[in-house]
Amino acid sequence: MSGYPLPRRSRRGAPARRLRAAALGTALTAVLVPALSACGDGSAAAAGGATLKWTSSYFPTHWDPVVGGSGAQFRELALVYASLTRTDENGKAVPDLAESWEYNDKGDQVTFRLRPGLKFSDGEPVDAKAVKAAIERAKKQKNSALFGDLTSIESVDAKGLDAVVHLSQVDYQIPQLLGSRVLQIASPKAAASPEKLDQAPVGAGPFTVTQLVPGTKAVLKKNPDYWDAKNIHIDAVELTSAPDASTVVSGLQTGVYNFADIDPSQAAAAKKAGLDVFVQPGFNASNLSLNVNKAPFDNDKVVDAVRHAVNRKEFVDKLTFGYGEATDQPFPKGYVAYDPQSENAYPYDPEKSKKLLAQAGYKAHDIKLNLVIPAEDPQAEIVQSQLAAVGIDVKIKIDKNWATPFFAKELTFSLYGTTGRDSAAQTLTAHFGPNGPLNLSTPYQPAGFEDAIAKVRQTPLDSPEYAETLQAATRAGLKSKALVFTYSQPNLIAKSKAISGLPKIPAHLTWTGVTISGS
Repeated sequence: MSGYPLPRRSRRGAPARRLRAAALGTALTAVLVPALSACGDGSAAAAGGATLKWTSSYFPTHWDPVVGGSGAQFRELALVYASLTRTDENGKAVPDLAESWEYNDKGDQVTFRLRPGLKFSDGEPVDAKAVKAAIERAKKQKNSALFGDLTSIESVDAKGLDAVVHLSQVDYQIPQLLGSRVLQIASPKAAASPEKLDQAPVGAGPFTVTQLVPGTKAVLKKNPDYWDAKNIHIDAVELTSAPDASTVVSGLQTGVYNFADIDPSQAAAAKKAGLDVFVQPGFNASNLSLNVNKAPFDNDKVVDAVRHAVNRKEFVDKLTFGYGEATDQPFPKGYVAYDPQSENAYPYDPEKSKKLLAQAGYKAHDIKLNLVIPAEDPQAEIVQSQLAAVGIDVKIKIDKNWATPFFAKELTFSLYGTTGRDSAAQTLTAHFGPNGPLNLSTPYQPAGFEDAIAKVRQTPLDSPEYAETLQAATRAGLKSKALVFTYSQPNLIAKSKAISGLPKIPAHLTWTGVTISGS
């Protein structure tokens, strides 16, 4: 799932094209993972060699990828788990565990061919049965955070190394979708007990866990059986949950860590300390979530009043320290799904906002709203101030169990931040679809969106009409009265200069080819 931010043209029936990918060339007391308890104290440093010491604000609360979902924690889970595909610097799906894939002529079936001879870290084979098990578990497990992402998948046939995915509709987004955000594949043997997998992860990724202190620390070592192990030059990883933000930079300076995701407020201090600040492009976008099934947002004029009351520049100036930008859609400018025609459709205009409220029959301060959020967040104070300026009174309410009423669509007004999906169609569906998890107004959807997104799925990604079709779907989605986007910002990483540059893959961290000097 996307995650709440911490403060910090082909036509239906047209001949389908084949899409094929060629193989890529070249708390408290430590709890040892039972199968690896012979590894002593699990210290990565004891292993010698190049050690990545990463402190993360998104330390996994779950190590079962079906439960962890595809929010920000997928970056950490990708240390352990691999997927059928991964994403390149252009945002395209390229081979990972699958060396190639091919659609049938109709476009409602895609066969993934897995690399031969691969094993999970428990010795189980990485084959089509494992893919089938992973998809079925993601669709059926009661606490799965992924079932809503896999609605196009009807069934999977396992034929040796060929996983044949049968679809309920023509959908050329599947290779984009089944990457490390949505389908990180665990050993079926280990996943037979999801509770145990959550504490002792078993995958086929570049590293294996040797020690896990839930919520606090994980120690990992290089996986010699990873399919691209020759290009993994890091021998060990120490992953810790980030301490107070004010101490992260000093920890990097003293060598306690050599890699950390940071808040924009820390970037200047990190640069001054002589650290590298890596700007990772992403799909992060924050929004105001409105429930149009509840008053006062069941009145279109009130919705439009909120749209025009939002000063996006204030969010950027106060929260992003020069790294963000104002946005009115869930994609960054320049990305294939970004719709230039929708830009600034509801410009900041507080006087127009006041007039709309009056036309809706409301006097100043008649509307009183609870803005329900899970933790203190400076965004909420900005929203409160901006709406007060047009005569809407907002009370900020903190509910640590916010997720339950939000995803049950019981709230009237909230904030949300998305990390997006590798499949743009899935990002759109999550926000604007009638059952979208980020659509607080379920089952509402904007008119024309369903047909527009169906057209996207029916268009091969290499079609010359794909970009135009996708942008039309974005345009249809942005007619939604349920979301008002505010600002976006990239992911920021502060690292030691000893760590080489990282590929600028949108939203992803990859360790392929990365070196650590002086270890």
